[in-house]
Amino acid sequence: MCADRGELVASEARRYADPATDLEVLRLTDPAHRSWLPAQSGRPISKRAAFLVYANDRAGQVQAYRLDLKTGQSRGLTEAAHLEADSLSITPDERGFCYLDGDVLMLANFVNLRPRAVYRIAAGYQAGRGVRLTEDGLYAALVEQKPGSSRVRLVSMRTGMAETIAEASDALSDPMPRPRRAGMLYRRASDELWLVNFDGAMNRKLRPAAGGTGPAFWSADGRAVLYLNYPSDRRQLHNIRELTPDTNEDRLIANTTQFVGFGGNGDSTVFVGASGSKASPYVLLLVRSVKRELTLCEHRASDPGLVNPVFSPNSQRIFFQSDPHGKTAIYSMAVDKLVAETETEER
Repeated sequence: MCADRGELVASEARRYADPATDLEVLRLTDPAHRSWLPAQSGRPISKRAAFLVYANDRAGQVQAYRLDLKTGQSRGLTEAAHLEADSLSITPDERGFCYLDGDVLMLANFVNLRPRAVYRIAAGYQAGRGVRLTEDGLYAALVEQKPGSSRVRLVSMRTGMAETIAEASDALSDPMPRPRRAGMLYRRASDELWLVNFDGAMNRKLRPAAGGTGPAFWSADGRAVLYLNYPSDRRQLHNIRELTPDTNEDRLIANTTQFVGFGGNGDSTVFVGASGSKASPYVLLLVRSVKRELTLCEHRASDPGLVNPVFSPNSQRIFFQSDPHGKTAIYSMAVDKLVAETETEER
């Protein structure tokens, strides 16, 4: 079924009992076409888990949709020429959304859906990976790149003016504004984490544990970076660690069943992870206080790295994407009986 901007798509939701745990899983989108859930740091889910935004190719090309989590209906949001799926983000006031259409950063509200061009990628550059809004919605962080040069830009959502706050010959990606502080976490050369102030000062490489550095995100209070560590010795377990940039302290939170993707609840006391183990292709909860895991369901993804498990902001549902039933679809599970509700700041 195709949908133009503003048109509704009937619910595609299907419930089923997971084969491994018998817990109820809700498949939100039809695996006859591809769907993508943006990363946790891109705010894909509303504060009270009333709706989410996602990208889908049911219209013949990739477009953005808003899915009502009560009715299951989706509403077409865009008629973009080249929508970048992971750039899609709900604004902090939840009145609108932003996205990259090719080399143009767009902003629209949910009422009239009229897009406004905020910023165009500079001539000679192309967009890199990752577009993220600051927690007040006043700025967007994005990456511009060309052969031999990559830079993180901070764009005013009001004026469209942009400033370069970090630049390197290596590839930069995944800029993530620091909550409650004027700082930006970003990735350099795929495996390094760097932190820079909004004014470009104090640009420094962080010192995570030895080994590979997997997915990372800020704690809600902006004090620490939570990340996956992949030990150099492949016989050792992947583990979740916490790095505090202000003190350079790095500590182990817990070993995992070989997580390759993970997300945290509202206060970072519980994590949801996707195992990369072929023998145990599961989505699991990990409780920080007791360092124990609980299997929720199978993901059986052809590529476990794309499962992208996340919590809703109120910590009452988890969402992930996988392709066991066809093309990549979005799935959800209620975890309100397992995880305490966390407060969401209303703005």
